[in-house]
Amino acid sequence: MTHIKTSIKGEGATNQSKLLYGLHDKPPLKESLFTALQHVFASFIPIVTPGLLVTAALGLDPKAAAYLLGMSLFVSGVGTFIQVSQPWFIGSGLLSVQGTSFAFVTPMLAVVADSLEQGKTPDETIALILGLCFFGSFIPIVMSRFLHLTRQVFTPLVTGIAVTLIGLCLVKAGVFYMAGGDKAQAIALQDPDSPLALGSLQNWALAMLVFGIVGVCSASHNRYLRMSSVMIGLLVGFILSIFLGVADFSQLPSLPLVNVPVPFRFGLGFDAATFISFSIIYIALTLEVVGDITATSLVSAEPIDGPVYMRRVKGGVLADGINSLLAAVCGTFPVVTPAQNNGIIQLTGVGSRYVGYFIAAFLTLLGLFPAIGGVLLAIPSAVFGGAIMLMFGTVAVAGFNILREVEMDNRSFIILAVSLSMGLGVTFSPETLEHFPNAVRQILESGISTGSICAVLLNLLMPKAENPTESVEPVPTEAVTPEAE
Repeated sequence: MTHIKTSIKGEGATNQSKLLYGLHDKPPLKESLFTALQHVFASFIPIVTPGLLVTAALGLDPKAAAYLLGMSLFVSGVGTFIQVSQPWFIGSGLLSVQGTSFAFVTPMLAVVADSLEQGKTPDETIALILGLCFFGSFIPIVMSRFLHLTRQVFTPLVTGIAVTLIGLCLVKAGVFYMAGGDKAQAIALQDPDSPLALGSLQNWALAMLVFGIVGVCSASHNRYLRMSSVMIGLLVGFILSIFLGVADFSQLPSLPLVNVPVPFRFGLGFDAATFISFSIIYIALTLEVVGDITATSLVSAEPIDGPVYMRRVKGGVLADGINSLLAAVCGTFPVVTPAQNNGIIQLTGVGSRYVGYFIAAFLTLLGLFPAIGGVLLAIPSAVFGGAIMLMFGTVAVAGFNILREVEMDNRSFIILAVSLSMGLGVTFSPETLEHFPNAVRQILESGISTGSICAVLLNLLMPKAENPTESVEPVPTEAVTPEAE
């Protein structure tokens, strides 16, 4: 098989031709605002959902829950500003939007269940969770200083697998949102035939309409349609959902007008045994963050190898740790660099980090004025799912682009096959891990973590081929002719 000789930088040049605005370009104000709003729409529900799940399990009073959710948005805004502006070399300097991490939801819910069973109050439980998050934030901060020593660990093969798994594993969540999400699932238990139930034709119609609009606009040669694709799809879906009576504005009256950050409002607790599982998740998340920053670099036409790339990764991981520390101080949950915004960059063709300043401002305002965010909470999950599904697919394609640059010899082929198999396997059948210890299961339930860990270990342990030019030949699709024999 003829090997691809194009370098990583050459791939970046190819991506540059697909961008309307590169990393250091400054789009006009109107275009910057349009693009920023789409990142906000794509990020809003993932940012608040972990907080919604935990506060519901805790039974926090509405005022405390609104504060926690508002601070999730506020810290995401401040964290995004740090990531894109790179103060004192903290941050990736890319269009890296910060958001609350879903990785901690399972261990946090486990802490809630154990604490309430032991007779602790909701306030004591949230203090324990925030304390674990506070001290755990120092793990990525410390790890970021030593990432340059792991060049043999984070190879293009490993990062390519991680990015691909981020997209493919999130597809499951995308389909769930398209079918209606958590609210629809709860409705289905009471009334399976309801038009609002999980998987109803109404939900699928809304989701597919948005999905189609985003796809068509993103493929358009009209730059304004392309840059506004996600916002147009969400807006059309939202308006239609209002006419159908499925947009839920019930939470608006209970939301406070203003959220003022109060350091350590809930206090901090600590438990050494529980901290072990949290620390492992922080370590595993570093792998995911490296993959996310690699994907952002790729879709932004920036190098994914060399000193500039390594500085971006180290700065990005450091910023994740510092932002998570800030989140614990403000009374909310850890933030990371999520994957869906890479899809927005590809769909809109805007990779300018200056758009990040507008995103940061919008998220900060939403956190300080939760009533505004309440309007976005009214968007049905099916509408939201129709938009994010395409984003997750584009993240997976970004991973394919990284893997395309890897010389696919038999060793690389096996590492790729095993990592994808294990990552996707636990994603679609998490119940098969029920008999593992809790700390181990919480890590392995994330297909991204499982596949990435497999890739790292196999890449370190498997011996390299003596003949590096030997590669896996493609299987011919045509039948062998008598002449060829």
